[in-house]
Amino acid sequence: MSRILAWRGPVLMLVGLFAGWQVLYWIVGEIALRSPGETIRYTWNLLQRPTFWPHIAETAKAFAAAIAIAITLGLAVGLALGFSRLAGQVFEPMLVALYSVPKVTLYPILLLTFGLGISAKIAFGALHGFIPIALFTINAVRNVRPILIKTGRVLNYNTSELVWRILIPAALPEIFSGIRIGLALTMIGTVLGEMFASQRGLGYMLMSAIGLHNVDIIMSITFLLIAFAAVVSSILLAIDRRLHRRV
Repeated sequence: MSRILAWRGPVLMLVGLFAGWQVLYWIVGEIALRSPGETIRYTWNLLQRPTFWPHIAETAKAFAAAIAIAITLGLAVGLALGFSRLAGQVFEPMLVALYSVPKVTLYPILLLTFGLGISAKIAFGALHGFIPIALFTINAVRNVRPILIKTGRVLNYNTSELVWRILIPAALPEIFSGIRIGLALTMIGTVLGEMFASQRGLGYMLMSAIGLHNVDIIMSITFLLIAFAAVVSSILLAIDRRLHRRV
């Protein structure tokens, strides 16, 4: 019974979203939207095309590399700045200021640095996800109870042992929250990077469809991206809640 109640909210939300989508389609019409049924059918046909999968593979490869870089750098910077109070006071405001800058304005610099290949897309995606992961990690480390740090020092842990045995396990719930948010932002950054300067990928297809006013492609790719983000976010949110309950 409890499992049924747990699924009731997401199911009702999904039904409400599709109902709202259908109503909006009735209001706007074919010029700007497609109905849920039409979009799902076109998406299914799109997935049957062999020429479509290389674009998915390109986006998936760029996204995987970007999220790996964002998590690695975010954790490294967050742990370093959170553990060192002086370094945190100096560099955390810089991270916050960089986070407030629209990332699109930095994309020309990334293009000049990395060129028009996949490297620029990876860098742009990683830039979106790195900062929130770092900021969440900084706050997570600062919120670790001092008694745990003192216990590690009493046990004569060196810095690396203190980080891996004390800080990361104690701060893991908040760190994971940052990773969950960073993953979504990294996906947005990767697709945006493909939209501006790329010859392959879902972002490139989306930008081309916008230029041609191909509503079917626009709706299908948007639907695929939202569906992927919703599934991954739901899984990560469930893990996140379980980690916080254990605290």
